Amino acid sequence: MSKKTSVKAGSKPAPKKGAASKTSAGAAKKTSAKASSKDSFGGLSEDLLLRMHDLMVKSRVLEERLIKIYKAGEAYFWIGGPGEEAFGVPLGMLTKKGQGLDYDWLHLHYRCTPTLIAMGMTMIDSVRLIMNRSTDPSTGGRNFANHYCFPQWNVAPVTSPIEVQYPIAVGTAHAQKRHGKKSISIVTGGDAGTAEGDFASALILASRKGQELPVLLTVQNNKMGISTPFEGQHGETHIADRAKAFNIRSRIINGNDPVETYIAVKEEMDYIRKTGKPSFIEAYTTRLYGHSSADGANKKTHMADPVMVFEERLLKAGIISEKAVKKIWEIYETEGVAAQEQARQEPVPTSDSVWDHVYVNNENADWRKF
Repeated sequence: MSKKTSVKAGSKPAPKKGAASKTSAGAAKKTSAKASSKDSFGGLSEDLLLRMHDLMVKSRVLEERLIKIYKAGEAYFWIGGPGEEAFGVPLGMLTKKGQGLDYDWLHLHYRCTPTLIAMGMTMIDSVRLIMNRSTDPSTGGRNFANHYCFPQWNVAPVTSPIEVQYPIAVGTAHAQKRHGKKSISIVTGGDAGTAEGDFASALILASRKGQELPVLLTVQNNKMGISTPFEGQHGETHIADRAKAFNIRSRIINGNDPVETYIAVKEEMDYIRKTGKPSFIEAYTTRLYGHSSADGANKKTHMADPVMVFEERLLKAGIISEKAVKKIWEIYETEGVAAQEQARQEPVPTSDSVWDHVYVNNENADWRKF
């Protein structure tokens, strides 16, 4: 009879020669891969990365809820920012939020939901706006989707005419410079709108020698106007090149990467607060659901989705689990549905409120005189 090695019940057989070293090498390789993945996050903490992801998901779920509301016939029009979460969320997180000249002023365009979500806007207040409810705090239910206004956060009214926000931002920056508290004005807009004279005027007014202003000028370049591609509308190679002609510090970033965006925006904000001079960022972004409901508001599946790309990076790095990701999406989907159901029960504007949100101290004014 041949001898057999005796093994006690429940014990593990001794590893073959060399197995331990292979196991250790495999573990080391996995650890190294994870460390390498985490290195790609620019030194940002895991807590910050998870917060950015959470806000990006919340913004996306809200925007998709607004589209569903429109397609269900409960709203007249939708326009918004799916595809700009990786730029808008870091911008909102870095803004010095408050009311008055001690705080930053924001002059945003109608793709700014991610920025406002990052600043603390609730889903219900966005839903009230698109459903035109009198409870809408931005306009009393009298404007389009995503045309926000939050005076308590220095968020100026979002306008339908494009790019008028640029010279207005220069105005608040001038007041902030005189105030001298290191607050800045922030303005956002699309690439097509830079053809407007208002954009050029803002570059001039922000950069006059000896009178430079603390304003962060940004353009979210998704390579499309309403229906015209970037290539046929611009003579310059980069929109950021136009800032150089006015000696404005400028940079181009991947606006689909929240890590690159966060680092770049923070650096430019710090520069403006320190020097009192303007800075310019051109961010390449994605127009994921088209221009607006006017062209269908259907998801463009061939385009890069910044939310899903970032989520995959976090999963691969072991910073978040599949279970946690699923839970986050479910929580915000439930919140979005509840917001829609609540807004359905709320009143629409009445004729006697037509001048509300138009004149300052309107309650003491007789609008019939105007």
